[in-house]
Amino acid sequence: MATITLDITAPIWERFFSVFPLVLIGSRDPDGGYDLAPKHMAMPVSWRNHFGFVCAPHHRTYQNIRARQAFTVSYPRPSQIVLTSLAADPRSEDDTKPALKALPTFKATTVDGVFIQEAYLYLECRLERIIDDLGGNSLMIGEIVAAEVDESFLRVSEGDDQALIHSAPLLAYLYPGRFAKIGQSFSFPFPKGFSR
Repeated sequence: MATITLDITAPIWERFFSVFPLVLIGSRDPDGGYDLAPKHMAMPVSWRNHFGFVCAPHHRTYQNIRARQAFTVSYPRPSQIVLTSLAADPRSEDDTKPALKALPTFKATTVDGVFIQEAYLYLECRLERIIDDLGGNSLMIGEIVAAEVDESFLRVSEGDDQALIHSAPLLAYLYPGRFAKIGQSFSFPFPKGFSR
């Protein structure tokens, strides 16, 4: 196998593809409206109920969450890639995101926020901490205070995981600039006696 040394004086992430989830982070704007923004550097950040994502301090999402201390997370289905893309619409001169009006949403029940309709997983989070100064970005960490999952995506003890993923495929973001529909998976070959 031949390898190429990458120049680490510049970001390396666009030199190859990496697999990430693609989620919509919901927050409340200062004018009382709601914002949704797609994020791919997003994941659980503990074995307990904590969720985190990377955001830049100059983004409205960061500012809204810092001010309101809460956010929502919608996990879209592969069929919702266009709606997810619309949430990345830039703000206009009047500081609004007109494309958000085209997104079907509903209100969260525990925190002040919204979700995109027909996603498969919904998380409501209270801001726990922000880790700033990560190369000009920040890690926003929230404690999950409410969660709902579409029952067709729910793992059950007597169910077959591959059949579940085949019938309820997942959306993956392949950074930079591509996406995939995951409908096939394989059991991971954990060594005997493995525990997390």
